[in-house]
Amino acid sequence: MKMLRRSIALATVVLLLGAMSARAQTTLRIGLAEDPDILDPTLARTYVGRIVFAAFCDKLFDIDAKLNIVPQLALSHETSSDGKEVTLKLRPGVKFHDGETFDAAAAKFSLDRHLTLPSSFRRPELAAVDHVDIVDPLTIKLVLKTAYAPLVAQLADRAGMMVSPKAAKDAGDRFGLHPVCAGPYKFVERVPQDRIVFEKFADYWNKDQVFIDRIVYLPIVDATVRLANLKSGGLDIMERLLATDVKDVRADPKLKLAATLELGYRGITLNIGNDKTRGPLSQSDKVRQAFDLSLDRDAINQVAFNGEFMPGNQWLSPEHPYYQKAFPVRGRDLAKARMLLKEAGISGRIAVDFMVPKGAENESVAQMIQAMAGEAGFDMKIRVTEFATSLKQAEAGEYQAYYLQWSGRVDPDGNSYIFLKSNAPQNYSFYSNAEADKLLEDARISEDPAQRKAIYEKLTARVLNDEPIVYIYHQRILIAHTTRVEGFSPVPDGLVRVVGVKLK
Repeated sequence: MKMLRRSIALATVVLLLGAMSARAQTTLRIGLAEDPDILDPTLARTYVGRIVFAAFCDKLFDIDAKLNIVPQLALSHETSSDGKEVTLKLRPGVKFHDGETFDAAAAKFSLDRHLTLPSSFRRPELAAVDHVDIVDPLTIKLVLKTAYAPLVAQLADRAGMMVSPKAAKDAGDRFGLHPVCAGPYKFVERVPQDRIVFEKFADYWNKDQVFIDRIVYLPIVDATVRLANLKSGGLDIMERLLATDVKDVRADPKLKLAATLELGYRGITLNIGNDKTRGPLSQSDKVRQAFDLSLDRDAINQVAFNGEFMPGNQWLSPEHPYYQKAFPVRGRDLAKARMLLKEAGISGRIAVDFMVPKGAENESVAQMIQAMAGEAGFDMKIRVTEFATSLKQAEAGEYQAYYLQWSGRVDPDGNSYIFLKSNAPQNYSFYSNAEADKLLEDARISEDPAQRKAIYEKLTARVLNDEPIVYIYHQRILIAHTTRVEGFSPVPDGLVRVVGVKLK
């Protein structure tokens, strides 16, 4: 009898342990390179914030690894023959984290909020939209002021993120402190500069592909420290691995590397329209071309990034379908650079205020640029600046050359218009050219890829002559994770998508 009771007790313990194990929460810890700005898709503007949004704020559309635009909260889109109406069919059965239903009224609310909130950073992305009509409970129509080919691509980013109307109305300008969206995870807490915590949303529309209970984002600015945390088990995934650490990760049997070429670029924006000192870079395209020819892009890639990145000379990488092959990357040519300076009437060294966002990789590249350009006669005076401060100074024109990275967008318009169009919001070079303006507008109107590519070829020729931005290279998005992580696949926008990811 004692043996029977002991067996029953043992069986009970085993069952309890099994139940506890089944209920044990899995937590995915992701190391970020910075702490994001506000978690409100209408107001946010940082790349790292987009990484966090991917876990909790679904969009109307998404992109895949091959740059196709795919359904998310919208199932389909149809554009009218004149390009001025875009009709979206919405996914049924979707709930926001507060239990409210996602429908046409909610989609209209989110888009109207992006368009009308005074401090919205989405307004320029949706500027072509005149108004949004509700066709039926699961259909909306975007009525445009003019045809706008990049619209659906914009809806595959923050401009397409949907927020709960009830939560947004109740919270007002404090919505970003406790955001409510319709993604796989719902917001729990945020401790600035320490952690952001989310938990699985039980009513997510695609819940069968959500396998992890909690996600904790940990901002760790130093990439070396992030990697050390990954190796020690303090992190499961880290974004923005240094290229110089790739060999180390590949050699570690407990780690894996996920890499893909980015959509964006790294380049040097030149202040040609608001340079208070009226230096030579702002006075002559020949001087800017000479500066370009002084740089050895391949050497920068090999020395600073162990050859992992891709040299480039346009706002799109040589692997992008809209890259203009008629204008390949040129090699360094010091003799021609000096000749151009002579033609521009320049004698003696050219002092350049070179603003560089703080960071080991940025500063290393800046020093290489300083040395290379120095051989042609440019005295690049590096001024290391906090990133947020550098943006403010760029907007005010308080610089001459600015080493800047852009995370990129899937449509070529997203890498060009806001930087090159006269008076555009991120035109930090203050570049203004009537021909370029017309080409940028024409490329937005055409829906035909071949016609758009021909327009961008003309734009590329114009911009490479004027050189408001000297494009240097395209990085590979380097995301490292432990072997416990399964099902993760990189996408060229660099966002860490957590749907489908499992922890062993």
